[in-house]
Amino acid sequence: MGLRERKKAKTMAAVQMHALRLFRELGYNATTVEQIAEAAEISPSTFFRYFPTKEDVLLRDNYDPVLVAAFEAQPSDLSPLQAVRRAFVSAIADMSADELAMVRERDQLIMSVPELRAAALNNLTQTMQLIAELVAKRVGRKPDDAAVRTFAGAVIGVNISVMLYYAEHPDADFAGLLDEALSKLEAGLPL
Repeated sequence: MGLRERKKAKTMAAVQMHALRLFRELGYNATTVEQIAEAAEISPSTFFRYFPTKEDVLLRDNYDPVLVAAFEAQPSDLSPLQAVRRAFVSAIADMSADELAMVRERDQLIMSVPELRAAALNNLTQTMQLIAELVAKRVGRKPDDAAVRTFAGAVIGVNISVMLYYAEHPDADFAGLLDEALSKLEAGLPL
């Protein structure tokens, strides 16, 4: 990552950190973009260059490139689900304690504020498409193949269940939960 990209990522993270603090102190609905911008020492117009909406300050992150790189690094002899599982778990394992705390706080807010939950569906749909593209390339199919989309949808469903559980159980191990949930999916979802 070049200097410009690192600076942009650092600013984005700082804005998100201040936003989370303000949401915690004032509540999501009572916090304005102007307050977030002031706390982050940027202008509201700069805020909107990074985040088109207030919801996006919680929904946007820099994890997609990390997930793509982790998936593409998986050995070709793994099944698509094994590769996704290892990619997710390795990407989470590389997160610092502060990053994981931020993920937990974001998940808690997203799951507790109805408009954020609704906005998260669009984000999750985009992630589902990303997974479909990665898996399609790996198995030699098209991303819009029904089986590939179903696979990606199942992985996103697991992600949603883990997000909900993690938001409700803040002491849980996120990587462990995700690994266990994807393991159950791999085993055919035995109950």
